[in-house]
Amino acid sequence: MNSNTQHFSFRILILITNPKLAKKATKLFGDGAVPMHYNLNALGTAPNEMMDILGLGSIDKNLLVSILPKHFADEMLRKLRKALKIGVPDSGIAFTMPITGANNHIVRMLKQLAGDKETAAEKGEAAERKEETTMAEFKHVMIASIVNQGYSEEVMNAARSAGAGGGSVLHSRRVGSEKAMDFWGLSVQEEKEIILILAKAENKLAIMQAISDACGLRSDAKGIVVSLPIDAVIGLNEV
Repeated sequence: MNSNTQHFSFRILILITNPKLAKKATKLFGDGAVPMHYNLNALGTAPNEMMDILGLGSIDKNLLVSILPKHFADEMLRKLRKALKIGVPDSGIAFTMPITGANNHIVRMLKQLAGDKETAAEKGEAAERKEETTMAEFKHVMIASIVNQGYSEEVMNAARSAGAGGGSVLHSRRVGSEKAMDFWGLSVQEEKEIILILAKAENKLAIMQAISDACGLRSDAKGIVVSLPIDAVIGLNEV
């Protein structure tokens, strides 16, 4: 972690939406001179009625990820809500998560985006001190489950039994030492699925336990489950 992050509060901004609106969002990022963002393809997992509730009509999704200073991330959420009409059917979900460190190059880019003024740094530092909080105080969390390919449906069935709505599935490949995998008793299967689930913080433990029981490391899915706090979210009023 770089000491410069003590003066700036950073956020990971994630937008999950349909491909058409993802193009509009990409233009917004470009117009805002956002130094970096990533566009990933994903699949929705919610049943039709839940997809309607979440405003995620079709199953094909794009997941946009960016890293921004907090006040820029807050402003981008407002722009996304207005331009993409987040919250209406077939629009999507956008949210931010706090991060505590970044390498020097990223910090310099983000500070430049913020203007790198002393007053801005002082405000950022004050805001960061003020927003220090515990996981229990966040209203929503993102639960991420990494399992062997082909087990995303089992993960979602377990999560729904504990009160989850829908999720998004990303396909990936494991990269790592075979010896280390064997030492920790992890599956050597390279093809993996990452299931992202947004939920109320009060349901977090039940959902994570249900996933672990059904698709944990001792199962054929060889699943790992983690959760991350969400400090701001739009389009998730019904979950």
